[in-house]
Amino acid sequence: MRSLGMAAAHYSLLIAVHVDPGLAGAELARRLNVTPQAVARLEGRGQLERRPHPRHRHVQELHLTDAGRDALRKADSVIAEIEQQITEKLGAKDSTQLQALLGQVTDAIHQVQPAGPLSRPVTLRKDGTPG
Repeated sequence: MRSLGMAAAHYSLLIAVHVDPGLAGAELARRLNVTPQAVARLEGRGQLERRPHPRHRHVQELHLTDAGRDALRKADSVIAEIEQQITEKLGAKDSTQLQALLGQVTDAIHQVQPAGPLSRPVTLRKDGTPG
């Protein structure tokens, strides 16, 4: 992610807004345990935009911009490349086992952490993008 100048927290924010668009900035920051300034940084980079809620005029919803979707695609590509390298190093069997074990860790975390809309696992398509 360093090659893209993107922090892991920013990648998490982009994924979260992609998966669950329309959240308020403070709510998103709370759910991901990041600072509101991290959300503001992505806004400043033109990757997120605030839009008025259709029924509640004082609520501003977060949405990805074209630049945000592009940054997410680039980051997903980097992640897919890393996963490919791991598979090549470990072999298909061990890589599959690692994915299963990490899934179990994720499930265990969800059992001890309050559930919310963003607590569900993000499913990745074959091309590595969240879907």
